[in-house]
Amino acid sequence: MSSAKEQMSKIIREQPDDSSYDEVLRDLAFARMVERGIENSDARRTTSNAEMKHRIRTWEK
Repeated sequence: MSSAKEQMSKIIREQPDDSSYDEVLRDLAFARMVERGIENSDARRTTSNAEMKHRIRTWEK
């Protein structure tokens, strides 16, 4: 697996030349969120659909 610096550099290199600072940061943040999600899924740190339905119903009250 490549280092964090290598992954970030790749994302930045793939940006269009006219990308704003905010657009680059958004794409870096999105890549990190996806990476964390995969890590959590692999470690079985997930919530079932049934549990989420229950939680959402409690928010609506």
